[in-house]
Amino acid sequence: MYHHIDWGDTDFARNRRLVQLINSGAITLAGYSKAKIYGTLSCPSGKRMHKNNRVFFTNEHEALAAGYRPCGNCLKTQYKKWKLQHEST
Repeated sequence: MYHHIDWGDTDFARNRRLVQLINSGAITLAGYSKAKIYGTLSCPSGKRMHKNNRVFFTNEHEALAAGYRPCGNCLKTQYKKWKLQHEST
């Protein structure tokens, strides 16, 4: 898991590092640390969050292992599966 605020002292430095990690394939998903939700990098809901609350993941397995759940907006199928699994427990 990567924390957005750990990548530099300025927005420019953090955004440059983010682009590098996305382009290299090291990051494929984004998350909201307060609610422990993850979704796609292009999710409209995720784009509204404050940068201090942004985290990034290499893959879905990493996000789930960190205790995050799928976004109901951009990952509807995964969210429905997750919800069914957690309703029965």
